[in-house]
Amino acid sequence: MSSPWTKIGHGFAWFFNLNLDPYGQREAERVNSRDASQSHPNVEPYDEKNPTAADWLISVTPTPRGVFHYFYRLFPFLHWITRYNLVWLVGDLIAGITVGAVVVPQGMAYALLAELEPQYGLYSSFMGVLIYWFFATSKDITIGPVAVMSTVTGGIVNRAEKAIPDVPGHVVASALSVIIGGIVCFLGLARLGWIVDLIPLPSIAAFMTGSGINIAVGQIPTMMGMNSKKKRFSTRDATYLVIINTLKNLKYTTIDAAMGLTALLMLYLIRGTCTYLAKKYPHREKTLFFISTLRTAFVILLYVAISAGVNLHRRDNPLFSVLGEVPRGFQHAGVPDLDPKILSFFTSELPAAVIVVLIEHISISKSFGRVNNYVIDPSQELVAIGVTNLLGPFLGAYPATGSFSRTAIKAKAGVRTPFAGVITAIVVLLALYALTAVFWYIPQASLAAVIIHAVLDVVSPPNVVYQFWRISPLEVIIFFAGVLVTIFDTIEDGIYTTVCVSFAVFIFRLFQAKGRFLGVAKVRTVGDIRTSRRTSESQSISQEQKTTSIIREGAISSERNLFIPINHEDNSNPRIPVSHPYPGVFIYQFSELFNYPNATRFLDGLTAGIFKTTRRTDPASLGKLGDRPWNDPGPRKGKVLFEDVDERPTLRAVILDFAAVDNVDATSVQALIDVRNQLDRYASPDTVEWHFANVYNPWTRRALTAAGFGFLQPKEEAEAGRRWKSVFSVADLADAATPLSSDGRSAEKGASRGDEEIGAQPHSINENESAIRQVPVYGLNRPFFHADLQEAVDAVLENIEYRPPIYKA
Repeated sequence: MSSPWTKIGHGFAWFFNLNLDPYGQREAERVNSRDASQSHPNVEPYDEKNPTAADWLISVTPTPRGVFHYFYRLFPFLHWITRYNLVWLVGDLIAGITVGAVVVPQGMAYALLAELEPQYGLYSSFMGVLIYWFFATSKDITIGPVAVMSTVTGGIVNRAEKAIPDVPGHVVASALSVIIGGIVCFLGLARLGWIVDLIPLPSIAAFMTGSGINIAVGQIPTMMGMNSKKKRFSTRDATYLVIINTLKNLKYTTIDAAMGLTALLMLYLIRGTCTYLAKKYPHREKTLFFISTLRTAFVILLYVAISAGVNLHRRDNPLFSVLGEVPRGFQHAGVPDLDPKILSFFTSELPAAVIVVLIEHISISKSFGRVNNYVIDPSQELVAIGVTNLLGPFLGAYPATGSFSRTAIKAKAGVRTPFAGVITAIVVLLALYALTAVFWYIPQASLAAVIIHAVLDVVSPPNVVYQFWRISPLEVIIFFAGVLVTIFDTIEDGIYTTVCVSFAVFIFRLFQAKGRFLGVAKVRTVGDIRTSRRTSESQSISQEQKTTSIIREGAISSERNLFIPINHEDNSNPRIPVSHPYPGVFIYQFSELFNYPNATRFLDGLTAGIFKTTRRTDPASLGKLGDRPWNDPGPRKGKVLFEDVDERPTLRAVILDFAAVDNVDATSVQALIDVRNQLDRYASPDTVEWHFANVYNPWTRRALTAAGFGFLQPKEEAEAGRRWKSVFSVADLADAATPLSSDGRSAEKGASRGDEEIGAQPHSINENESAIRQVPVYGLNRPFFHADLQEAVDAVLENIEYRPPIYKA
């Protein structure tokens, strides 16, 4: 008896004149299932059921347990904090102190890039490492000020000084951080971390390379002291202009160059020497690593000592530019000012700023996760970076994200858990309260050298670009386009260029996707069996399962059908003969998703290939000359409609390989219906069979059956004067409820071949069928959906031999 909801639904269908079953699917599937069960009484019946909207709603509706796990996963530290131990603490102490020694000078240097006073870099460094560990899924990542984000922030602050001069720069930077944090946090809470995957590797490499060159070039004037006495040109101009102006103003180089160039040289010398000695003395590698890692701190301390010796008694007129006064503690803590005037100013800059935060952090965390054998949660990482940027401005911080150099240092220093960030925060806090007097003496040229040394490491070396060329030459063009736009325009436009061009290439490839016709090649697998044990095991399996595998002198040889492109476009050996499985039977494989962008192109390729290699079944169906379509008028009046010399076969069946198709839409299915109607007219009065292999998504199967595919309609069977012979795959289930039987044999996969068996059935099926239950892999009610291509070909050949064509030429 129908449920009340069913009755209500039928009432709506009657009222709106809806045809609930235009292809007679219910009756057809019932008949198909009944006939298959009658032909194979030893196979347990199984019918497929369509997924429903209610099923989907249930699957996406959160359960109380799911809600609990959602909030529990927001705080990953709860998973490991209860197992924290002394060994982990030692590793975290070493890594945390090491990173702290690096982040203090780097943070102050990057604050200068952001057009802010140096203490704001320390505020960002402190909040980044302190907050991140609560939400982290990566033990290696270090949050804080970075060169690229600081440069983007500096550009916004610089323009804000001209547009809204009454607003201090740090207020603009803090407001920017809050908005970026809110956007990123929302993306993370909504579990939209997959958005980052839309930005490909060449785009990230181009962005990092262009930004690295841009920042390094912009720091050269500071390192050389050209702008120390008087600002002669802006380092915020396009990179090529900064290069030109730097060369023009070399004559204004001051003594700052001695503090900058020697610091830069020393940084590279220490790193190069440590790398060389680590290779020569591997047992000293760990010590040399820490020396190399702390080179920034060593160099800054050295030049602070030199500066103090020179400027101790001339603080009012230092010999070279120094960092100057750094306030002690958190002097700028407070609620961020989110004045609409400020927010409206940088609204247009937000997309680029958000993209920088996302791609730097996620790309770094994913990379180190793969290296150190753990998996990050991109959405949770967005929550972490979002909360960091939301709360940081309350202590005066500006936008922060993951740092590549400090993350690499942290990983190599032996970090064990994200708690190392707390150790780093303590180091930064000590610097803020105990070392601010020393910071006054830091030479600005030496800080510029630190920045140049750090950012040049993110420039992609030629070998990386060469690998891009070997893998995908087109993406090398995208890479250089992004780099050149960054150099000749801005970092923001370079980001937009690479992202937009990469997305356009992706869409173009999707629209231009081509299907391919597959043919059948008889092949044999040949391989060496290295040990006698493997040989004996293979022989045992061969005897047990009665397969076609043959063991000869330590080698295995098994014959089978291989489905490869008919024209060898996959680089298969062109000497191998490949043919269609039967005259008029075509196997067509979709190479991409089958949706509205590429449905027409896919199906145009299908029909073009069919028309080229087949002939019309009944030439008389063309009708009179005036009734024929203008684009297919046939031969002229008085000419024969069909030449006897045309030996091309007529169209019999089409097999579609859906292995690459996960879902379909209304446009693609309607296009498939149109092609079916077109080919039915072409093959009339015969009927073209449509078979589908490797359709894994239940919703795709539902869409195809709604369009009349997948089942044999009773009227077609009656018109053809034949009875469909069921061909489907079955699995043998032993008494045990496991895939392996009690004697160790694996579950069999056989194929029932209708009333007559084709080929040898597996030994276990023929030997004692009554002891083994046979169940179909897919529903018996949809005989045109097949588990694989071989089953589809078997079904076509079994029935095509049984069914003579209605029309005979």
